[in-house]
Amino acid sequence: MTGKKIISREGSHAHAQDLRVFKGVEAWIFDLDNTLYPAETDLFSQINDQIASYVARLLNLGKDEAMAQQKAYYHRYGTTLRGLMIEHDIDPDDFLRHAHDIDYSNIAPDPILGAAIANLPGRKFIFTNGDRPHAERTAAALGITEHFEDIFDIVAADLMPKPNRETYDMFLQQTGVSPARAAMFEDLQKNLDVPHRLGMRTVLIVPTGTRDVFREGWDLEGEDQSPVDFVTDHLAGFLTAVKGAL
Repeated sequence: MTGKKIISREGSHAHAQDLRVFKGVEAWIFDLDNTLYPAETDLFSQINDQIASYVARLLNLGKDEAMAQQKAYYHRYGTTLRGLMIEHDIDPDDFLRHAHDIDYSNIAPDPILGAAIANLPGRKFIFTNGDRPHAERTAAALGITEHFEDIFDIVAADLMPKPNRETYDMFLQQTGVSPARAAMFEDLQKNLDVPHRLGMRTVLIVPTGTRDVFREGWDLEGEDQSPVDFVTDHLAGFLTAVKGAL
């Protein structure tokens, strides 16, 4: 696939023929946080706070120091969890329970998204750097659980997070998904690099109302460098447009 296509909430920036690249897709793979629910739901900030409190307790740090250390681990190892495992030999199950001990009441059921996912042909997966219980609670709050065949979480990935190539290889091996017949939806561009190189259709989810702002920076990247085929700030609308183009 060549070129970059932008689609808006109304679908006005991508023609039906552009979306026909999704014809033949048999597996639809969705990241969880800030992808299946809008970034403005602000659920992930709770997770960040929980992780910071874990780091503060473990290392006896103040809040600001803990948050700085958390970010350092994230940038060095891909996740704070991996950094803490390597440098402090923590129990990953204990960390994951603490990190996802949050309030899900800000998530509203999204029947429109559920219908859009249900109408897609083929298999559907959640592929997350979080754990399965968190994904299950989130999907239940959205009312979309029944539309997914399975959840591939950080535990299934042997605690190796995206964007490591090994993580995608494990997902493909365990699910039997063919990359050439798959599409992946993510809110982090770096997590779409490997899927793009594997031959998947790739869609970047950006916060509502930021698609055009993001486009300016995105379009500055080399045409052959970006792992992103499409950008949208409205997942349900995008999926509906894709289904209409098939």
